[in-house]
Amino acid sequence: MARELTHFIGGKHVAGTSGQFGDVFDPNTGEVQARVPLADVSEVEAAIADAEQAQREWAKW
Repeated sequence: MARELTHFIGGKHVAGTSGQFGDVFDPNTGEVQARVPLADVSEVEAAIADAEQAQREWAKW
């Protein structure tokens, strides 16, 4: 059975809200290894905002 993965946004694993998934295939066997949630607009915007904030912190190093 394929594992169902989550998004990682804001340092937390977050279940997708779109209800849609994409399959991740093993290229050797063609078997589905995992299912990943397809992000909706709000999830993409949250991930971008989190990345922008993190970049500001990294820039201080």
